[in-house]
Order: sequence, then structure tokens, then C-alpha cells
Amino acid sequence: MDKISLAGLAIGMVAIVGGQVLEGGHVSSLVQPTALLIVCGGTLGAVLLQSPLHIFKRGMWMAKWVWAPPVIEQKRMIDQILNWSQLSRREGLLALENHIPGIKDQFTKKGLQLLVDGADPERIRELLEVEINTFEDEWRQSAKIWESAGGYSPTIGILGAVMGLIHVMENLSDPTKLGSGIAVAFVATIYGVGLANLIYLPIAGKLKYYIMRMVASREMLIDGLVGIAVGDNPRIIESRLKGYLL
Repeated sequence: MDKISLAGLAIGMVAIVGGQVLEGGHVSSLVQPTALLIVCGGTLGAVLLQSPLHIFKRGMWMAKWVWAPPVIEQKRMIDQILNWSQLSRREGLLALENHIPGIKDQFTKKGLQLLVDGADPERIRELLEVEINTFEDEWRQSAKIWESAGGYSPTIGILGAVMGLIHVMENLSDPTKLGSGIAVAFVATIYGVGLANLIYLPIAGKLKYYIMRMVASREMLIDGLVGIAVGDNPRIIESRLKGYLL
């Protein structure tokens, strides 16, 4: 569980609600189901319109990383690469073939298989970097649905505000209906800006951070495999790979 995400969300909400109370307002005045429907429904519709379904589904699935980050074990990977390096120096590259069936990650498995097959170091780097670029592009596109939601939400909030004001203008002759229309108008703007800056954009930023870490881990793996292929000393490989650690 990522405690800093929970803390950030809680602090943001407490600050807004607390400010409302300190100003003498009521928390209930911030609760407007109509405004919430307009902002959330409109934002969802806009995001769905711009995104292919598989990108949208993956982006929604990735949101769980905010609370349960993906496991990125760079230190364990360095130890594994150093073990492969030492084994290959003692027994040759073919000795690594026995390790391939036990590898679950398909990217790692492919890289080690290329190494065992005796592929040229630069060819290994070229083939694996193509996969990294594709991986990064696909996952960044998925993370962008939250960034897009952060862009659409304030505008939809303004749309809700205009709709509320239209309602007010239509009922100028009936003062009892003016309050609800004005409330929807202003609260819709709050929802639009608040959701964008407290939820959508922060989620997008955190997802991009984890994608960057995953890409860096794959680049580290390539560097290690190429080092083994050219016969670098394990200590040199270890020193180079530690530069990837954050």
C-alpha cells in the first residue's frame, strides 16, 4: 500500500473541506449530485471518445498502481545478471540455457535466449530496444487517459456552471428555485477543477513515474546482457548497472 498517495489525497480533501468550514460555510453545500453527474459523466464521455477501448481498459487497470505500486526489483535483477555473468565466464554462454525455463518475464526470457543463441551484442540491443519503445508507447498512452481527464474536467465543470446559470435565468420569477441553480453552477466548477488537480492529473503523474521505472529496469537488463555478451568483468557490469538505481 502506497501510504503517501493516501496521505496526499486525505490532506487535499481535508484542506478544501476545512477551508469551507473555517469560512463559515456548510459541508453540505459542496454536495451537489447534479453537478457531480455533469462533470464525471461528461469527462468520462470525452475520454471514451478519444481512446480506443483497450487503451481505456488498461488505463483504468493501471490506476491501482496509485495504491499498490508494481513490483520493480532492480537490485534483485542486478544480482541475477551478475550471477549469469559469472556463470558464463566459468562455463560459457550455453550454460545459461538452463535458466531460461524458470524465467517468467517474457522480455527477460527473450533477452537471455538471444544471449544464449550467440546473437551479436548490438543486435541484442537493437531487438530489445524496439520492444522497449513499443512497451513505453503503449503504457504511456494508457496513462494519458488520466491526463486527458484532467484536461477535460475543468472545461466540463464550466459547462455545468453555464447550465446552472441558464437554469437560474429561466426561474428569475421564482426566487425559491434560484438557490439550487446557483449552487449547481458554482459547485460544478469546483468539481471540475478539484477532480482534475486532486485526482486525475496526480494519478497520471504517478503512473508515468512507474512506467519510467519499468522502462529503466528493461534498459538496465539490456545493458547487463550486452555486457555479458562482450565479456565484461562482472565488477564492471555491476558498477554500470548500479547507475540505474533510484
